[in-house]
Amino acid sequence: MDLFNVYPINPINIVEAKGSTIWDAEGNDYLDLYGGHAVISIGHTHPHYVETLTTQLNRIGFYSNSIEIPIQKQLARQLGEVSGKIDYTLFLCNSGAEANENALKLASFHNKRKKVIAFSKAFHGRTSLAVAATDNPAIVAPVNETDNIIFLPFNDEEALQRTFTDIGEEISAVIIEGIQGVGGIREASIPFLTLIRNLCDQYEAIFIADSVQCGYGRTGDFFSHDYAGISADIYTMAKGMGNGFPIGAVAIAPKFKASFGLLGTTFGGNHLACAAAVAVLDVIKSEQLMDNARTVGTYLIEELRKFEQVKEVRGRGLMIGIELPEELAQVKKDLLLKNRIFTGEAKPNVIRILPALNIDKQIADRFLTAFDERLKA
Repeated sequence: MDLFNVYPINPINIVEAKGSTIWDAEGNDYLDLYGGHAVISIGHTHPHYVETLTTQLNRIGFYSNSIEIPIQKQLARQLGEVSGKIDYTLFLCNSGAEANENALKLASFHNKRKKVIAFSKAFHGRTSLAVAATDNPAIVAPVNETDNIIFLPFNDEEALQRTFTDIGEEISAVIIEGIQGVGGIREASIPFLTLIRNLCDQYEAIFIADSVQCGYGRTGDFFSHDYAGISADIYTMAKGMGNGFPIGAVAIAPKFKASFGLLGTTFGGNHLACAAAVAVLDVIKSEQLMDNARTVGTYLIEELRKFEQVKEVRGRGLMIGIELPEELAQVKKDLLLKNRIFTGEAKPNVIRILPALNIDKQIADRFLTAFDERLKA
């Protein structure tokens, strides 16, 4: 049996990692400023993370949700404290797609409606309803197609207001990333997020804040939507939550009432996954990583805006998009092959920077120097 080849693969075999440095099988070191799609939030093999998971695995790694799992409550308590959402409740799952899928279902269970508003260039996952709300027809199979999703232009207040005026009583939920990742690091404006909140309140729709990539302290706030001074009804999260261990979650406002069988999962919230998430929150708090993300991210953004060839720098904290002219689209590839620096991209010509939240100015300067070299090449 061979692998089902659905990914474009860089011919690099990474065998070891520490902090923001990774090594291939030949012993070459690379700077990781992408963290495997914003997953590595506290750095590779952080000592506290490794110790916490090792200790947990030596006790018990998994049992199903048919028994008491006290570390789930510990995680919920810590997450409430760090995020400020103390009165919310938590449903644990395994990925961002699952989190969004469950959030959309929960909204529909709550208000008995079917219509969902999503936005241009949105990415919410690859499962049934989540992929239907993702603005990429290439990954939506015929079985996923539905007329329940309404796509509107991102940050278009007039279109949003008009849609609610026309069919507000049919709208179950609005789902939006605070900063679109796959969409090219495009930030939802404060007036737009505020309008979503007001319209959801007026029409009893549910505001779902997709924080899978843009959350968990990456922007300097715990959820990127916090920047607008509003609270969503549901927050979804994953990626940086487990620092590489698969875990996702849905934070749910108090107005939702739980019932047996409403949501379910086999692996979600298992002992080892929760231990990983607890360790991440420990480090975020003890090392003040949200402050660091804000400080180093601001420095990077300011310095990147000084390059004449850069068309635009977007984002906040350590979620940064560098838009280049199309003739410089190869810079991202060259950074990897010639400077051994992993970055991400939003095709065709936006470089995405999504590093661990504990990178320092020295690492930022290393990237800036390499970026300058590539632009001058």
